[in-house]
Amino acid sequence: MMNDVVIIGAGIAGLTASIYLARSGVMPVVICGNNPGGQLMQTDCVENYPGFEAISGAELMMRTLSQAEKLGVKMVYEVVTGVPQSSGNFDVCLASNAKMNARAVLIATGASHRHLGVKGETEFTNKGVSWCATCDGAINKGKPVAVIGGGNTAVMEALFLSNVASKVYLIHRRDTLRADEIMQKRLFEKSNIEGVWNAEVTEIIGDTRVNAIRLNTGKVLDVSAVFVAVGVKPATDFVKDLVELDSNGYIISDETQTSVPGIFAAGDVENGMTKQAVYAAGRGCLAAQQIERYLGIR
Repeated sequence: MMNDVVIIGAGIAGLTASIYLARSGVMPVVICGNNPGGQLMQTDCVENYPGFEAISGAELMMRTLSQAEKLGVKMVYEVVTGVPQSSGNFDVCLASNAKMNARAVLIATGASHRHLGVKGETEFTNKGVSWCATCDGAINKGKPVAVIGGGNTAVMEALFLSNVASKVYLIHRRDTLRADEIMQKRLFEKSNIEGVWNAEVTEIIGDTRVNAIRLNTGKVLDVSAVFVAVGVKPATDFVKDLVELDSNGYIISDETQTSVPGIFAAGDVENGMTKQAVYAAGRGCLAAQQIERYLGIR
């Protein structure tokens, strides 16, 4: 059976695209993969998504998923292994060895945050362990927090949190940061940011929520939250030989169109995208409109 559109990924970008397509009469199939809901499922509290003063990332995604299903969007809980071209169309190959044919494909597989892999990290995810200061910073107003990492993202997270938290510990395993010089200058001008160098977190401690971290130096820091910023990996391995990627593995797109006609990309999987839910949703909307034009509907 030939499908007009197969969307790979059930995060906010993919689901937004499915809603727009379904409302236009194009009924897409969404391949949900191993992580339906995407990174928002790991976000404690979202306070910057229009229409909600505060909502958990998981609830926001479940509402979006439900909205898509009510419009008739089909969800397939499988993993995609490849997207070879076939007679001008595409075969979306699944881990179960099944195939789905499509005239157009939207890649919205997002990116995954690298984890520390230490005791307490999994236990306290959404309970003080976060990968997004913009999402979860406000709930730690007036409290001490820690940021882990030494690149631009870690420094930006620390700078953002310095306007909210009482104190920010920036913990880096080396004695120099990898962040740009201008970012470092701004960081060192902040009186409530303290750099902790040549140190690594070995344990995240808490009861119902995070209340401290232990370092490999033996020191214990009292903090209400830990913001992990040690890197992000886009989920593009399955298309690395199909579409053009940048040096970090992100899909290079022009208004969501990739280097292969008929294959589109939206959200955190794209090169240079702002890593915010509302922006990813907007890219999903744009991708839906571009796909409609490609199919000759709009």
